[in-house]
Amino acid sequence: MKSTYYGKIEEYYDGDAAGFEERYWQNPVLQRMRQDFREEVKRFSFSSMLEIGYGTGLDMVHFAATHPSVQVAGIDISGEMHRLASARIENMQLENAVAAKGKIEELEDIFPGRQFDMIYVFFGALNTVEDLEGAARILHRAATPGGVLVLSFVNRHYLAGMLIELLKLRFRAAFSRLRTSWGGYSPSRSLPSRCYSTGQIRKAFSNFIPVRRKGYSIVSPAWYYHRLNRLLRRFGRILWKTDMALQKTPLWKFGEYTLFVFRKPDNGSK
Repeated sequence: MKSTYYGKIEEYYDGDAAGFEERYWQNPVLQRMRQDFREEVKRFSFSSMLEIGYGTGLDMVHFAATHPSVQVAGIDISGEMHRLASARIENMQLENAVAAKGKIEELEDIFPGRQFDMIYVFFGALNTVEDLEGAARILHRAATPGGVLVLSFVNRHYLAGMLIELLKLRFRAAFSRLRTSWGGYSPSRSLPSRCYSTGQIRKAFSNFIPVRRKGYSIVSPAWYYHRLNRLLRRFGRILWKTDMALQKTPLWKFGEYTLFVFRKPDNGSK
């Protein structure tokens, strides 16, 4: 049993690794979100990219294959995720991809002197860092002048989720994201983590220029509401389009996930 903060996170994801992809491929909501995250990255041109929290390496190998001239690097805290991702890279013979093991605070030691013009985080890896503002400073140093960050976060203010849990009379679950420590999605295992509001994220990344922002699962059920998603399966595409239409309203900030695109100023400071 690991006792340190990051030790507990590593232990959690080591245990999560074996069934990670099976759960993903059975979940159309997660698949649709991942594809949209990837399209946000592909809006930009880049020659080097870094993923924080690559998991089993699905996105690293995707970008390494679709952008063969781009150098793709990644870090993940989990030794088991690192093993799976490294095996995937090796099996696909991708010479332009390197998966490393480590936490974000070790980034500059793992890739000394390197900067990246695209840094991305899919599915909320930054929700598990000890210090979000400190992580933002590290990513500011890691980004090239003019470099882009595409970052997704588990949202603190998931309004529909609160209402669903209140209707179930699950008051603790309804307000779990508002606590200092969230605990993650699992009902049986705790993940040291914290949910962030849109204001907290903008403050942490204030040294970057905001470019875009989006919310996910605003009216469409979050990925973990399996029964509700099955009941509404025939309306899934309509609900997704409704979410996208709501991006132009204040409701965008009340989805289950948020995504932010930031750009580092060309002169290295704001």
